[in-house]
Amino acid sequence: MLIYTLGTSNRTEEEFLEILKLYKIEAVIDVRRWATSQRFPHFKKENLMKILPENSISYYHLEELGGYRIESYENYMKTSVFKNALGKLIKIAERQLTCIICAEKFPWRCHRRFIAKALEERGIEVLHIIEKNKIWKPKIALFLPESWHKEN
Repeated sequence: MLIYTLGTSNRTEEEFLEILKLYKIEAVIDVRRWATSQRFPHFKKENLMKILPENSISYYHLEELGGYRIESYENYMKTSVFKNALGKLIKIAERQLTCIICAEKFPWRCHRRFIAKALEERGIEVLHIIEKNKIWKPKIALFLPESWHKEN
C-alpha cells in the first residue's frame, strides 16, 4: 500500500488539483486540526468538500490526526484517539489511493512526518509530494560493507 502526503501551502486551487490528478489521488484526508484558511479560502473544509468530489476525489477530515497538541505530538501518538484515527486513515487507503494534506509545504517541518512514521511502522509506504514533479522520502541509512567503498 502507498499513501502520499501534500502540503497545501500557498498553492492555487488549479495547482492543487493538478498535483492530485497527476498522482491519481482518489481520496484526500485532511489532517489539519482546524481545516480552514483565511489567506487561501479554497482550502477551507467547506470548499474542499465541494471542489474535490467535483473532481472525483473523496474528502475526509480526520482532525484527530491534527497537530497543535498540548503534549508533544509524539506523546499524543500513544493515545487511543490517535491510534483509532490512524486506523480510519488506513481503512480509507485500503480502498482508495490516498493523500494526507495539511498546510505546511515541507513534511519535515510538519506533523505529517510523525503520521508517516506511524504508517511506515505498519509496513505502509509513504511518499511526500513537494511539487508537481518532486517527491521526497527520508533517506534510509545503509550500512555497506567496507569492500563496497573500495570497489565504487
